[in-house]
Amino acid sequence: MRAGGDRRIPWGRLRRLAADLPPAAMDVLLSVFAGVATVYRIGWGVREVGDQAPDLIAYGIGVAMSILLLGWRRWPTMTLSGVVLLWLAYHVLDYPGGEPAVPVWIALYSVAVAARRRAGLAVAGGLLVCDALARTADTGAWLFDAVLDGSTVLFLAALLLGDAVRSRRAWRAEHEARLALLAAEKERAAAQLLADERLRIARELHDVSASTLAVVAVQANVAAELIGDEPERAGQAVELVRTACREAMGELRAAVGLLRTPADGPPHVPEPAYGLERLEHLAAVHGAAGPRVEITYVGDRLTLPRLLETTAYRIVQESMTNVLRHARATRVDITVEFRSAGLALEIRDDGRGVARPPGDVPSGVSGVVGLSGVSGGDAGGSAGGNGLRGMAERAASVGGRLDAGPVEGGAGFRVRAWLPVAVGT
Repeated sequence: MRAGGDRRIPWGRLRRLAADLPPAAMDVLLSVFAGVATVYRIGWGVREVGDQAPDLIAYGIGVAMSILLLGWRRWPTMTLSGVVLLWLAYHVLDYPGGEPAVPVWIALYSVAVAARRRAGLAVAGGLLVCDALARTADTGAWLFDAVLDGSTVLFLAALLLGDAVRSRRAWRAEHEARLALLAAEKERAAAQLLADERLRIARELHDVSASTLAVVAVQANVAAELIGDEPERAGQAVELVRTACREAMGELRAAVGLLRTPADGPPHVPEPAYGLERLEHLAAVHGAAGPRVEITYVGDRLTLPRLLETTAYRIVQESMTNVLRHARATRVDITVEFRSAGLALEIRDDGRGVARPPGDVPSGVSGVVGLSGVSGGDAGGSAGGNGLRGMAERAASVGGRLDAGPVEGGAGFRVRAWLPVAVGT
């Protein structure tokens, strides 16, 4: 209530109340409102000379026009047609002109706001033409005289209002559709990001665990054989096992660090993964487990992206793991060639270059060329070839390719990888 005692109309509450009503109830209220307004206009409207006094037929026509509005949502064209026919009948009987106009306005609005409105707009156009011609004939005025503007403007205003509401609804529907599409795209991107992260962690876990277990298994066997006769060498083997396990724990913590990030805390940034600087250590650890490992660097050492160096390290690590587990090799040659466009790797052993049956070769891996065999029948570390698949996926993730297979014309197995440097990095 204002200071002067004036009561304010709660339009906001009325709008919310109207929005909560079911459509059928709103249609009934609209029809009642139109009926009351029409009866009032017929009974208390201005009569001109020659107009017939309103009687029950006039009121009946006005009420019937209002009742037809109950179908304005489902049948707008039929509703307008019925209202127009009653409107014409009302004027043919010479009742006071223009009084039952409220149902006509609502029917015109319903046609303009409808989804399918071509036929309804044709009926509306016919009504406008008939109304204008009848008024010009009755009054002798020209088509655009002021005496006709009130009726014409109100009819056109009802059509324009309906068209504006229809356009806004269409814009809102399009906007909501775009928001839904954007939300779906974000959800898809989030799902893809989650899948990529799961794949990354799976690769890291596989590489770290497979390499560590291979070293541990070999060194444990060495320690078991030498513990009685050469305890010092057995102790060295056990120390290598401890070192490998300690390094594996650090790598595993880095690999799954993101999974342990609190939901409301700062993101955990894992320590940088190993790169080419760790190849010498990798060769020493795996060389102590059996084969002699030689690393050859070709070309000038370049500063490479960390992701590319990590990918190269993991490919060499997985290849060495396969050698220890399956190849029974005595020598492994690792060649690292620095080129202006990227990095070329070759890991070659002199072990068993036994070709794997075609049915066991991993398929459908992007970036794999010549994936036709594995040392010892299982270079992947599992029946599914996850090792080779993981190496190929790593190479493909940086835009490279991987070629793995038995050495032609001799014993052994060879893995070759090309890892390009992306332009602008």
